Amino acid sequence: MINVTDLSFAYESSYDNIFEHVSFQIDTDWKLGFIGRNGRGKTTFLKLLLGKYEYDGTISASVEFEYFPYEVKDAGRMTVEIVQEMKPQAQVWEIMRELNLMEVAEDVLYREFDTLSHGERTKVMLAALFLGSGRFLLIDEPTNHLDTKARAEVAAYLNRKKGFILVSHDRHFLDACVDHILSINKMDIEVQKGNFTTWYTGKEARDRMEAAQNEKLRSEIKRLTKAARQSENWSDKVEKTKKGERVAGLRPDRGAIGHKAAKMMKRSKVLEKRQHMALEEKSKLLKNIDFAETLRLEPLAYHAHRLAELQDVAVRYGEREVCRGVSFEICRGDRICLSGRNGCGKSSILKLLLGEDIPHTGQMQTGSGIKISYVPQDTSHLRGTLKELASEYAIEESLFKMMLRKLDLERVQFEKDIADYSAGQKKKVLLAKSLCEQAHLYVWDEPLNYIDVLSRLQIEELIQNAGPTMIFVEHDEAFREKIATKVCQL
Repeated sequence: MINVTDLSFAYESSYDNIFEHVSFQIDTDWKLGFIGRNGRGKTTFLKLLLGKYEYDGTISASVEFEYFPYEVKDAGRMTVEIVQEMKPQAQVWEIMRELNLMEVAEDVLYREFDTLSHGERTKVMLAALFLGSGRFLLIDEPTNHLDTKARAEVAAYLNRKKGFILVSHDRHFLDACVDHILSINKMDIEVQKGNFTTWYTGKEARDRMEAAQNEKLRSEIKRLTKAARQSENWSDKVEKTKKGERVAGLRPDRGAIGHKAAKMMKRSKVLEKRQHMALEEKSKLLKNIDFAETLRLEPLAYHAHRLAELQDVAVRYGEREVCRGVSFEICRGDRICLSGRNGCGKSSILKLLLGEDIPHTGQMQTGSGIKISYVPQDTSHLRGTLKELASEYAIEESLFKMMLRKLDLERVQFEKDIADYSAGQKKKVLLAKSLCEQAHLYVWDEPLNYIDVLSRLQIEELIQNAGPTMIFVEHDEAFREKIATKVCQL
């Protein structure tokens, strides 16, 4: 078991604790999916397990931890040298056996590491880290920049293994390889048996039940408040009749009237007590519900039916042809997903549509006066404040920040340098910028890398409701299934 007891932690520069008096247990034989909104502390928790920071409370474990991605120094070396540096005791045949399970050619071991694709690097690192015993792997977002086929291969590989925590926001990927879920919620940390789908189905049911109970209690509190006020008023009115005038020469029975007033007052106090109990019960509800607010998008309507067309396009860099025979048209309302393995030219086609000088043959036409909003893969260029970025792209600052709040970026982040944001927060900045731009065509290149599941669901709902014309590259199968109206396979 890995035991976490009364864990509290905050960064020195932060006012708030990321974790506060958190306790739970996990089994070292589990295949554990680790989920939560961006900024909730998933990577921080992995680093606490690794002993990177000081904390209050205790973390005890009978295993040693290893972290993915492994930091490679001097990536110009042969891959086999890097693997042997990671696992000095491993035999070459053992490494080859693991690579074979992920359908990686053996020759990658005898190539420089920096010549490997993202997928090959991920597979080599995972294969090396799983060699040996008595280790518990902390796998931090391995699917970023992996194509769909590579994700399926890595998921199948992880499903054969056990003893790891996997941070991922890809729903299909999690379902394919985990048997428990560790979720960082708004108010607590929860461990549950099952995959992502079983966890999310249970969460939705709990949220619906809490919301219904909250509505019922709200109505009950309103009724009790009204009844208590009425009883109190009646009590006052009855009490006043004790000093009333004689009726037919008789004095009012002050004792009986006082007794009746006291009964009414007692009833009022009982109703008030029940009201406070209902309020107390109500206060325990809804604390863990992540309210995903509705996002806004106002695409421009293009005057013509067809916005762009490619005919028999081929892209070549020097002697290397990355794709050829690419033909499709983008019409109003289309949401085209470019699909294919890493390196097959998907990003090049998007950049071609943006008007960049990409070496190509064939015909490519875009409509006159077309406005395009672009979300790139890379976030490394982001720096400065949100205000400066809004000014640079001529978008309304208040709308931009409102969109980021709806994507669950805390207000405390607004004055910080964007360069200091987490990878997920930077991606949200690019998405919010695009959502604030009125455009005829939205061109998104792997927009969901590092983005948490609830934000993905928000974006899916937005696109389905707003119906923008889009062309995008995305390897999250759940997103593609819901959003794409056409798929262009390269």
